[in-house]
Amino acid sequence: MNIEDYREYCLSLGEDVEEKLPFTAFHYASGVLVFYVHGHMFSFFDCDNYSVITLKCQPERIEELKSRYDYIGKPFNESPKYWIGINPETAPDDLLRELTRNSYEIVKAKYKNKQK
Repeated sequence: MNIEDYREYCLSLGEDVEEKLPFTAFHYASGVLVFYVHGHMFSFFDCDNYSVITLKCQPERIEELKSRYDYIGKPFNESPKYWIGINPETAPDDLLRELTRNSYEIVKAKYKNKQK
């Protein structure tokens, strides 16, 4: 899935989704685009290096996903206990959409009563 289609998909998940470039003060991370629900991240990637999308995931699913798919691995700069990294250039679009929606739902459920 290309970067613009992925961005549109994230924004379509709900009216409560926001996108930001929160790390512009840091040269190495200035192009990181983050998607939030209730003020908490559920997906992010570097616009300048669109090779890994980092997503929240249930800890019990992570090892199975990583062993089953070679395009799923370590997340960028997050705990591998709760996050996965997925290569959007090689992963099937339907799986990328499913894992992104899953990430959105995890974060939304956790923070829906704790809005900023």
